[in-house]
Amino acid sequence: MPTELTTPTLLLVGGARAIPLSSDMTVQALTQARRRGMRTHVTGEAASLAGTPEVRALADITSAVDFARPGNTAEWARDRVAAGDRFDAVFGIQEMAQVSVAETAEAVGAPGNPPEAIRRIRAKDACRAVLAAEGFPQPAVRLCADRAEAAAFLAETAGPWIVKPRDAMGSIGVSQVFEPARLPAAIELLPSDDPFLVEEFVDGPEYSVEGFFQNGKPTILAITAKEKVAPPFFVEVGHVLPAELDPAVRIEIEQQVGDALTALGLRFGGFHVELWLTPSGVVLGEVHGRFGGDWIHRMLAHAIPGLELFGAIYDDMLGRADTSGDLRPARGAAARYMIPPPGRLTAIEGWDEVRAHPAVLYADLTAKVGDRINPVHKSSDRVGVVVVGAETPAAARELASELVSSVRFVVES
Repeated sequence: MPTELTTPTLLLVGGARAIPLSSDMTVQALTQARRRGMRTHVTGEAASLAGTPEVRALADITSAVDFARPGNTAEWARDRVAAGDRFDAVFGIQEMAQVSVAETAEAVGAPGNPPEAIRRIRAKDACRAVLAAEGFPQPAVRLCADRAEAAAFLAETAGPWIVKPRDAMGSIGVSQVFEPARLPAAIELLPSDDPFLVEEFVDGPEYSVEGFFQNGKPTILAITAKEKVAPPFFVEVGHVLPAELDPAVRIEIEQQVGDALTALGLRFGGFHVELWLTPSGVVLGEVHGRFGGDWIHRMLAHAIPGLELFGAIYDDMLGRADTSGDLRPARGAAARYMIPPPGRLTAIEGWDEVRAHPAVLYADLTAKVGDRINPVHKSSDRVGVVVVGAETPAAARELASELVSSVRFVVES
């Protein structure tokens, strides 16, 4: 049997947020590491570690380390290695942990993306600048310090426009501006007074591309079709995987995404790339050096039987990757979020029947009787989700919609 000195060790940076999605992904990541005989050391903020006992139960070691402080995790890891520890693979689930993941991998000599590449994609305007310089169609964008700079950008470009934080997640502070008079209201929705982005609105159906790197090259697993709430907000309320696309369009999307990831300098881990299909072709959106949220990891596991999403990352980092298998979706999956009308919730009917449906891969209801239902302006305003698997994407989409529609929310305005 391998000894502790020869057993590869996974450092999982950032642990999990104390919410079901983050915890579920982290539990799967740790379980798949254990199946590969890896020891696991999980770091994260003390409160998050305390709030995720299921993660602590699976980890061999946990340490309270604040991954949000620049360089903090890398410095901690260097000290641990100097004291005799080893980290063969460094990984993270959370979006906000990705810079620390890259810095730490570099610090301990483990495989990883260059930190500057991760910082580049985290700053959305910097990512757009690189893609535009490489010849990829991109909307005009400007980093603005205040309302005056934003108003100047509106005066120079054709609307409508999008106002959003430079570095955030969950659709927080993202809104559409149809006319300059609405700009102040959009700025008020931003989560902080930090410089923010204003960019041209891209009109077209939205998709995302899911995959991971093998031997330094991107492997695309699936394209996901998205549905969002009506403007001026852009919260995702539905996903179907794989997207039902003309083969030529699918090939064009995959080619552009693969080329863009390479141009941005990424080479390890998972990725989630957003894009639009416009009359003039593919326009790439945000690029993420981690897997997509909204239960896409569960959808992929159903659509590609036998896939271990996180385990494939570890295999690549440890030089064990097998690139000969078929990683194309053989089935369909869909996720649908519940968005009842705003008001005070007085009753919920039909939920138990939905949870018991045999095709449900995951179901969660976060609202309870007596809660106040808010309009959906950000991801956390959604009150529940149903994720289903089926033989085809069309069947999965139809079933998810049917199940969500069968739940009745009684709301008093």
